[in-house]
Amino acid sequence: MDKVFIISQREEAHTDAVATGIELARAMDKRAEVFAYSFEYFSGAEYYNPRLGAAAQQKIMKDRAAKIEDELQTLKAADVPVHTVWSKDLHEHACHHSIRHGFDLMVKAVHHAEHYLPVDWNLIRHVKIPLMLLTDNPLHRGNAILMAVDLGSDNVLKQQLNQAVISHGKALAKATGSKLHLAFVIRVPRVLRDMDLINTSTIVKDAYQEHQKQLAKLNMDPECIHIIAGDPDLCLYELSCRLKARYLVLGARQRQGILGYVIGNMAESILSRTRSNVLIIPADDQLLAPLSSD
Repeated sequence: MDKVFIISQREEAHTDAVATGIELARAMDKRAEVFAYSFEYFSGAEYYNPRLGAAAQQKIMKDRAAKIEDELQTLKAADVPVHTVWSKDLHEHACHHSIRHGFDLMVKAVHHAEHYLPVDWNLIRHVKIPLMLLTDNPLHRGNAILMAVDLGSDNVLKQQLNQAVISHGKALAKATGSKLHLAFVIRVPRVLRDMDLINTSTIVKDAYQEHQKQLAKLNMDPECIHIIAGDPDLCLYELSCRLKARYLVLGARQRQGILGYVIGNMAESILSRTRSNVLIIPADDQLLAPLSSD
């Protein structure tokens, strides 16, 4: 363990996963390894002649590795291993290799500032170790980390995810010297708020009182604990913008199949809005600790 799986960025990516991943690895006292993924569909002579195709493949991978090695020299990280991988399905190889070889953090750049690509969503849904997705939005170059938890759930898995999110959030804050914030959004449908059928201020006040003991154990500044009533995705987006959160830490239950399509994943709804760097903690047994009895 204590290894960081860095997926090197493509040329069109707007942020540098290699530089940021190595910086995080150093700050968290972990060993970084860089994985350079390549894949091309050939046409012409390379398509019809396997030898030419293999030669073209090797040249693409060699050129990619050379660029990364040059960057590592600049970063004074020439000792960081570089692995070149020819694979059409990046997420399948990355998810399998990272868990099999004992990595405990994956870092990848988001290629487009405004939305995730299918490969990003596939990693979110299938990864078994914490996944850091990096963006480069100037609004979120602050020094805050926002942890999103669900304090009101009786579901054991969600409670375990809360613990994991808080644990990883604290570790990230310590490594980066960031201010730690915690958010709990009480889901209240907009139609009820608009019709003034419920008093959201009372709901929030009651939630603070109900979870007072639990929040006290976190040893956090009360000003950094935010309980809000509304739509979770919109509330967390607005709060992360207000705090200029550099990182958003949240858990993902990774529902699959029909259940995932019908019910949906709240984490994915939140991610479709946020512009912060995101640390996603998957609901995997190796990351979830038993709940404390007190």
